[in-house]
Amino acid sequence: MRGLEIRELECFLVLSEELHFGRTGERLYISQSRVSQLLRALERRVGTRLVARTSRHVRLTAAGEEFLASLRPAYDALVSAVEQARAAAHGTARRIRIGFQGAIYEEITRAITAFQARHPECRVDIAEIPLSDPFGALRRETVDAAVVLLPVEEPDLHLGPVFSEQQQRLAVSVRHPFAQRARLDAEDLARVCLIPLTGPAPEYWKRVHSPQVTPKGRPIPQEGGVQTLQEGLTLIAAGRGAMLLCGSTAEYNRRRDIAFVPVGGLPMSALGLIWPRSGESAHLKAFAAEISDSIS
Repeated sequence: MRGLEIRELECFLVLSEELHFGRTGERLYISQSRVSQLLRALERRVGTRLVARTSRHVRLTAAGEEFLASLRPAYDALVSAVEQARAAAHGTARRIRIGFQGAIYEEITRAITAFQARHPECRVDIAEIPLSDPFGALRRETVDAAVVLLPVEEPDLHLGPVFSEQQQRLAVSVRHPFAQRARLDAEDLARVCLIPLTGPAPEYWKRVHSPQVTPKGRPIPQEGGVQTLQEGLTLIAAGRGAMLLCGSTAEYNRRRDIAFVPVGGLPMSALGLIWPRSGESAHLKAFAAEISDSIS
């Protein structure tokens, strides 16, 4: 079709995911009115309505669903072709850099293995990111995506697959009285000194992983501070305090001098794959799909 605009197709694809004109504009860094303009232009080209919009809901029409099913693989193939050509022009293989907090989890290793088998032209590199700074490496562009502890409320970051939802664990020295308990309640945290995370993580994130009060409002003592998991584990083993960790991190960091005790009454911990909304690529989406497959 002569005069076809890639931007119109990109707008439709993002809108089909968000089903919200405002969020679509945020992801594409354009105004909501521009989203409407691009959609109308595309609908004129195909000769039918692709999106039905009311004051409360946005949904794809039957024609829109059919168009999406045809467009998505074709668009991803086009993006992949451009990325491979760019890599060839620079004489380097395409790479995806994945950051992780604390440990490489089983779901991720399975996804990496499956992705490399299906996409030998793209290499997956891994890098550890500080426990106390889940989003900084993405914004500094030292990684392309990251597996981080939830919650994630950053408007510039896209949350992909969520996995490993488990009860939080309190990591304490085996010499601490709590080490002999089979389970703790959130109110018990008022009786232990937590080691806070002191990095640039947003406050809403710290409130989950380094709370200052119990659910009933009792203050939780805090002392010192760490930025990495290994710093925290060293202090815990020395009897200098305790930390809340997700279940997966506890499993991957078992050691004889630390006990990991489940804590009830707190939000469940979970991990998610995130990446910048402006940095989506066909390879990154394919990697996210592999993670989804590995946890299904």
